[in-house]
Amino acid sequence: METVYMPNARVMEREPVKRYLMASDFDQTLSFNDSGIVLSEMLEIEGFSERCAGLSRTHLVQQGAELAYLLLHDPEYRRVRREDLMRVGKQIRLKRNIHMLASLLNAVEGFDFDFYVISAAPEEVIISALEGVVPADHICGTRFRYDPQTGEIQSIARVPAGYGKVAVVEELRRELGVGSDRLVYVGDGSSDVHVMLHVNRMDGLTIAVSENKFLTPIARRTVLSDDALSVLVPVLEDIAGLSSGRIRGLFASHGFVLQEWDKIRTDALIIRDAAPSSAVA
Repeated sequence: METVYMPNARVMEREPVKRYLMASDFDQTLSFNDSGIVLSEMLEIEGFSERCAGLSRTHLVQQGAELAYLLLHDPEYRRVRREDLMRVGKQIRLKRNIHMLASLLNAVEGFDFDFYVISAAPEEVIISALEGVVPADHICGTRFRYDPQTGEIQSIARVPAGYGKVAVVEELRRELGVGSDRLVYVGDGSSDVHVMLHVNRMDGLTIAVSENKFLTPIARRTVLSDDALSVLVPVLEDIAGLSSGRIRGLFASHGFVLQEWDKIRTDALIIRDAAPSSAVA
């Protein structure tokens, strides 16, 4: 019987892939528009911003849920049907290179990012706007129940606004089996405050894409750009641990150049004249 001797080889074990949940708001985070404004302009309904401001002053709904409330209760918006919301989605102006976001997210070896959109915008609007970019089952927007005969909105099944976004994040985290510290959330406005505080408490990464005065003090990172790929920079730095040189190289390998990358700390100050001191006798 012939004996075969195998050379003494060192078996290199690959580290397990680190799985993350990355969630993003939609209106003015992945897009340049507010869905409610686009819908109102399309249907020639005036006063959308004023109606939202009135709802905000009365605290009748959570911030971000104003459009959902108007669609269900406002007489002028009651004529909106599912088809109208799908048409609005096609009129939304998306940020540049959004179609490349998922592929670049998972271009770093050893990491796996599940990308979801969590927004108070109507789900039909987001699905229509992001068709071919983000799978419909990765979109969590406001969901309505419709009358089967008339197509009229009957009720609201879910509104991911305010604390509602926290509930959706936790639901997704349990479904995906993602650790509490492996969360990334990207947002732009006051309706993202609750979920950012939650993600920060869980030791996740929060990224603001605006200079909203309520959000930027909470977010761990702030990125200002008209390109959807900009949010990858803090992810690659803070999670993947890549140097600026390697980040530039990754972008270059996909045909992009980081032309300007200014790291700026912004201090917002209001300075007034001191009140004149009274004369001492």
